[in-house]
Amino acid sequence: MAIGCAAFVYGLRWLESAMTFHPVRLTADQRISPPNGAEEVWFTAKDGTRLHGWYFASNQQPQTTIIYFHGNGGNISNVGWLGESLAGRGFSVLLFDYRGYGLSDGSTLDEDDLYLDGEAAWEFVVNEKKAAPETVVLYGQSLGTAIATDTASRKKAGALILESGFSSASSLAETALPWLPRFLHALGRNRFESARKLGSVKVPVLVSHGDPDDVIPTNEGRALFAAANEPKQLLIVPGAGHNVFGSAGTAYLDQVDEFIRRATEPR
Repeated sequence: MAIGCAAFVYGLRWLESAMTFHPVRLTADQRISPPNGAEEVWFTAKDGTRLHGWYFASNQQPQTTIIYFHGNGGNISNVGWLGESLAGRGFSVLLFDYRGYGLSDGSTLDEDDLYLDGEAAWEFVVNEKKAAPETVVLYGQSLGTAIATDTASRKKAGALILESGFSSASSLAETALPWLPRFLHALGRNRFESARKLGSVKVPVLVSHGDPDDVIPTNEGRALFAAANEPKQLLIVPGAGHNVFGSAGTAYLDQVDEFIRRATEPR
């Protein structure tokens, strides 16, 4: 009996990890040149894990810096175009890979690893690039929304953007694993309790979501919006799917741009 229970828990956690993390590693021989206008950067998390990123510096004043937290798959080579688009609007931008993704060292085992990486990215732009905390925008997409939210709940920032996010791992599991009784959700390694953490976030929040989204239900975005404090804004984009930025184009970027400038303007 005990062996069977242990095997069930192990299997459940294996399934959880397989569904949550889809890193694509790069070797030194596979190194990809930074996009136009970006420099290659390295910084280190508190546990010593070395992380890789691309940084776009802006000369525009007042300066706003966007830290972009990508989703659970691939690496920053998939979002270089996004960094270029945001930098083209006059923002400084940091794209970075979590541990185990791209050229970053280590492996992602659970959510606490990701939160260390998010904290390291914030400290890099504030301490190394001298960005004023109130001008830092934390922009997460999909899994990245959980890391951006956690960072915003512990570090000072100017604004938070959550694209195609989810309120908690348990809530998402109800859709992804409908056969699993809710009381067994507690056996999972990760909680990703973004909706709860939003209660302690006191900066402007933009929540955007495609409708329909066949990866993370649109109602997860609505739940995040409901949990956020004012001032907040909700953008439901018909037909955009899971990748709102890539699908909705310039019109969506215009709204993101307007939100960022409004949220970070000097008061």
